[in-house]
Amino acid sequence: MGIKQLFQIVKEEAPDAIKEGEIKNQFGRKVAIDASMSIYSFLIAVRSDGQQLTNESGETTSHLMGMFYRTLRIVENGIKPVYVFDGAPPKLKSGELAKRFQRKQEATEGLEEAKETGTAEDVEKFSRRTVRVTREHNAECQRLLKLMGVPYIIAPTEAEAQCAVLARAGKVYAAASEDMDTLCFDTPILLRHLTFSEQRKEPIQEIHLERVLEGLNMERKQFVDLCILLGCDYLDPIPKVGPHTALKLIREHGTLEEVVEFMKKDAKGRYVIPDDWPFEDARDLFFSPDVRSADDPECDFKWDKPDIEGLVQFLVKDKGFSEDRVRAGGARLEKNLKSSQQSRLEGFFKIVPKTEEERKAHKRKLEEQNEAKKKKLKEEKKEKAKLKAKPRGAA
Repeated sequence: MGIKQLFQIVKEEAPDAIKEGEIKNQFGRKVAIDASMSIYSFLIAVRSDGQQLTNESGETTSHLMGMFYRTLRIVENGIKPVYVFDGAPPKLKSGELAKRFQRKQEATEGLEEAKETGTAEDVEKFSRRTVRVTREHNAECQRLLKLMGVPYIIAPTEAEAQCAVLARAGKVYAAASEDMDTLCFDTPILLRHLTFSEQRKEPIQEIHLERVLEGLNMERKQFVDLCILLGCDYLDPIPKVGPHTALKLIREHGTLEEVVEFMKKDAKGRYVIPDDWPFEDARDLFFSPDVRSADDPECDFKWDKPDIEGLVQFLVKDKGFSEDRVRAGGARLEKNLKSSQQSRLEGFFKIVPKTEEERKAHKRKLEEQNEAKKKKLKEEKKEKAKLKAKPRGAA
């Protein structure tokens, strides 16, 4: 699920933190990818008549097709991926997982009804909600990655947290996930849309945590408290607390302890805090997640030559893929992983730390840029409001 409305807040309050560009802009970089999130996107994106793509035996192959061809595209653009799989979920997440299971059961019932009486849109909507990444999906994707020569690791718990560890240690340039809560685990840079289909033509979003904190004028602890208040995987959100209210409360009171105290004393009785709302535990999971250290042998990954015959056996003979396409893909993969990648320009220069005065000047410049962008966004909103307010037929 991630953090509700966090991207919108960052876009409004810290627009300078977001860079959008083509996938080729990431050339020459290593990236840690949230595997489970990617597999889920493959399962819901590659569909035929409201159903997941299957082979002649009726086995689902959407996840394998997505993993093979999207990874191939990533490598062809000069990026070296390492996939990170989820381990056991934290106990605090069990409530959220139970809700997801319940929603999927309801969606399954809705899908059956839609097939009888609904439209094609209803069928597609409910079928997407029934999708679940299983152990079998993960195991098959891990087998595929091994045959492709692409490294992967299994995190003790949350994949996003493990991706953040690798990014902070410099093992990779960034963590790639659609979940904004990756920022809560202190990844310096988050990449979104990296594993999206090329047909969607979505730009790659590069979000820099340092600029997010500067734009919000917050320390990391306040930022994590804001994210918990917005609604995360570990806790239910507080009713009637939307994104702007959450931001206002954290800015006015500083910490969740103070916010909760304020809510309890609120004379108007506007807020009802759930009986079981252990925000301190949620905060601890973001600050001290169960992860492998970056110097753990498991994190010493390397890219190997693909096993093309193994790929043919698995994808063609076992799963019914086209042999010509698999062999062609394997050859392209081997060529791109084998060729010595051109280094990025910044790799030739030593980064000199900024002086205190330079840091202050840089911060002032970012604040000025953010203010200018906020002003522009407000003007655009006013202009849209004026257009909406015009009576029909008006020029």
